[in-house]
Amino acid sequence: MAKIVIDARESGTSTGRYIDKLLEHMGALNPKHDITVLVKPHRLDFMMKTTPNFTVQTTPYKEFTFGEQLGFWRQVRSFKADMVHFGKDHQPVLYKGRVVTTMHDLTTARFRNPDKHPLVFGIKQVVYLWVVRRVAKKSNAILTPTEFVKNDVVKFTHINPNKVTVTYEATEPIAEEAEPLNSLLGKLFIMYVGRPTPHKNLARLIDAFKILQKQNPELRLVLAGKKDANYQAHADRVKREGIKNVIFTDFITDGQLRWLLENCTAYIFPSLSEGFGLPGLEAMLQGAPVVSSNATCLPEVYGDAAYYFDPTDVMDMAEKINEVINNAKLRQELSAKGKKQAAKYSWRRMAEQTLAVYEATLRQKL
Repeated sequence: MAKIVIDARESGTSTGRYIDKLLEHMGALNPKHDITVLVKPHRLDFMMKTTPNFTVQTTPYKEFTFGEQLGFWRQVRSFKADMVHFGKDHQPVLYKGRVVTTMHDLTTARFRNPDKHPLVFGIKQVVYLWVVRRVAKKSNAILTPTEFVKNDVVKFTHINPNKVTVTYEATEPIAEEAEPLNSLLGKLFIMYVGRPTPHKNLARLIDAFKILQKQNPELRLVLAGKKDANYQAHADRVKREGIKNVIFTDFITDGQLRWLLENCTAYIFPSLSEGFGLPGLEAMLQGAPVVSSNATCLPEVYGDAAYYFDPTDVMDMAEKINEVINNAKLRQELSAKGKKQAAKYSWRRMAEQTLAVYEATLRQKL
């Protein structure tokens, strides 16, 4: 029986959906190892219920901090583990031992976040680039969510592609009952849900919506997600330019999200860079016709179940969305294909593949 430590500090975040589902389904497989999961204090109860067969301990050390590099390093080292799985690429670079690292994508290396202080973020970005290369080289095995990310990481870090394994993520139906948004009952709307950071490309989506309004004056654009400085900047722009029918929902419940996905005319995913593209797959599972960017990994994950556009071409985006919202047969085809495509992915299979990587890593000599 090997002693394994899993870094789950991302639990409860959008990126942390991966580690939460991995641990839930890995626990159901009853692995014959002594597994300790490290979480932040506010996720302790959640993780203890999710993984009753594992030991769960708290850690106070935040990502991208000196505390991570020193305090977290000491904490992880104290376990004297046979293997450590870091759920993201930020980790103590001084840690020596068998390591499996999940690299979700290299988006942070390519895009800046205007919601952050430019100097501080710029410094962190430079450090991040160094950490990614260092981590890639010292890890015994690397997990990525798509072939696109695998190839991207190999090209960026110059590591042997044989140490990288693709473990596709998945999605599950929303369990909560659909909860209507009264202001949208009986209305024609397209939607996006998620973060508003620059690589999500919402500025161009709003530009495309302005074009769509000329032929579809009653159409609404719903942008769902907790309002932060980036969302506020988009809202200010919409108000400043007098763009009508753009709705910022702020935070929504799972029930409201289910209703939006089940009732939208199309779900739009304009992103410039993704590691997997889970929101579009979630939309497919709920039956929404998906009109998507053709960038990075998205065609790999969505296959022929999405209607694609060039995310840098506002006119192309508007034309493709217009074709879908004005063609009922096309929407029905996309909805049917989307449900089949989403069903191809499995969290349990991802957990099984991850355990297989653990076993192979444990057999490696230090």
